[in-house]
Amino acid sequence: MSVINVMWAGGAPFASVHKVHNQILSRMEPALPVQTWLLRGSAAACQIDMGAALEWNMTSAQLKGRHIWRLLKPLLHRRFRQALIDSDARVVLLDGIGVARILLPVLKDLPQIRVVVIFHGATRLDPASRELIRGFPASHLSLAAVSQTLAMSLQDELGTQVTVLRSAFDPAEFQSALLPREAARIRLGLPASDTRVFGAVGRLVDSKGFAGLLEAFGQAAARHPDWRLVIVGEGPRREALQARIAQPDLTGKVLLAGHRDDVATLYKAFDWVLIPSVDEGLGLILQEAILARVPVLASELAVFHEQLGDAGWYVPLNDEGGWSDAIERAAQAPADTVAAGQYQALAPEEAWSSFTRTARQLISGCQ
Repeated sequence: MSVINVMWAGGAPFASVHKVHNQILSRMEPALPVQTWLLRGSAAACQIDMGAALEWNMTSAQLKGRHIWRLLKPLLHRRFRQALIDSDARVVLLDGIGVARILLPVLKDLPQIRVVVIFHGATRLDPASRELIRGFPASHLSLAAVSQTLAMSLQDELGTQVTVLRSAFDPAEFQSALLPREAARIRLGLPASDTRVFGAVGRLVDSKGFAGLLEAFGQAAARHPDWRLVIVGEGPRREALQARIAQPDLTGKVLLAGHRDDVATLYKAFDWVLIPSVDEGLGLILQEAILARVPVLASELAVFHEQLGDAGWYVPLNDEGGWSDAIERAAQAPADTVAAGQYQALAPEEAWSSFTRTARQLISGCQ
């Protein structure tokens, strides 16, 4: 018997999704053999060890049933069906609605397999997708979302139970890998002095809000020439962000550090972590920063309120002036006290215990 972990694709854009699925699979008890299926991309492009992986090397047209592939869909379904039977799978973990659209029609006729669909962010459910989920036998289908906010939204739309599986980290394991402040700054090429350093982490895409953050930081740092902002991540908006950073008001103040496999070890380099996202399924960066005892300033999103409550420092979406003012207030605040309050609100030890328990229930079907 085995568990099949089906992912849409490999590569940096899907790193947080891979991380969540690996966390879920690590909580299985007793351990079962796991094979990951990557519908697109390669395991080598993933930022974490995916273990045994089957690469299907499919194109976007194939996955979405475009053009001639609409006619060849029955052939594709037969291939998936035979692979599932050959694997002796008893549990299949599906990465969101895109993967579910492809595999649920096949899995519907394999009642010996339990299916778990994990939703990671805001999901566009068209009528066909809603009908597909509602028509699947509830006895061997579980739906889960990585935050209560997302679960409630999906539950209202689907009219069926969606389990809250709020992603979490093992605090002891995460904290043991952290570099001290000076070492982390050296790793990033920053001065190991008392220079004020703000950090931001994420894909360089519009939804992360980094363009607005640059404008806000430029305003806040105008009176503080020694302040620095470091953005760790890579993506299609790099060129535009780099052009903005080259302007006189930001020259020498902002570092685009690119993608780093070791980013989770570097949070102590920052005095504050800034999260200006306009949309998040959960926001693992918030959790990582707080586990590192670094305070967080974040956008006014329900998923952040869900995790930090009144201990959070929030700024309205797309409010550059608000962000500028908040950055200045943060620089004057007692960072250690704010971080301690946010750590208590997040309650990482309890969150990890809850995540472990819920993940095991989802995999076993004993909910």
